[in-house]
Amino acid sequence: MTGATFLRGFRAMAPLWLGVVPFGVAYAVVARAAGLSALETQALSLLVFAGSAQFSAAGLFGRGAGGAEIVVTTFLLNVRHVLYGLALAPSIRLPWRRRLAAAFLLTDEAFGVVASSRERSFPFLLGCELSLFVTWNISTAAGVALGAAIPDPVQLGVDFVFPLAFLALLVPLLRTRVELAVAVSAGGASWLVSRVEPGGIPIVVAGVLGAALGALLTREQPPPPAVDPESARREVA
Repeated sequence: MTGATFLRGFRAMAPLWLGVVPFGVAYAVVARAAGLSALETQALSLLVFAGSAQFSAAGLFGRGAGGAEIVVTTFLLNVRHVLYGLALAPSIRLPWRRRLAAAFLLTDEAFGVVASSRERSFPFLLGCELSLFVTWNISTAAGVALGAAIPDPVQLGVDFVFPLAFLALLVPLLRTRVELAVAVSAGGASWLVSRVEPGGIPIVVAGVLGAALGALLTREQPPPPAVDPESARREVA
């Protein structure tokens, strides 16, 4: 059943490939134009695997930024993944080796799909993560090979794929007025911060604000009953 669960996770990400492919290709074009070699461009997708951070790193490299500036900037862009990990950790308990693999491959999209799914298991999570990892790296290789002949993804309109996908994942989760209030407040805060701060900072602010507001609004409610992970897996199976 583990293999079937992995495949379900892999296929669950398929609708998002439409957005991943053109941006993976575009990243490769930007990186090559900034002076990165074909090997360096592909290595970033294999070893960093973070779209916004890779675009930022390529741009910083192109204008001659130092290594420390590139590392700090990419770290700030990806610090939101700490919140993702904290959100998933209680329901997907993993030994350290699997935890490191899951943390390295975790993306916004994989978190969104897993968070909205009843399948909270390592095979499903890994399937989601590897689905985008493989697609992103194939897209990068295509971008390296095809070069500037590829049009801008924004001009094609596929930049709307990710926001629409996350909205589709979010709406079914809003079952109470508290959840709706938290989502609207966090979304508004993220939009406001994005006017002055780029990258992952607005998401971190929204995550912290949403968690604090949710805790405040539910402080007098009894905690939900504990769920046995093994029973949950049997129910899904």
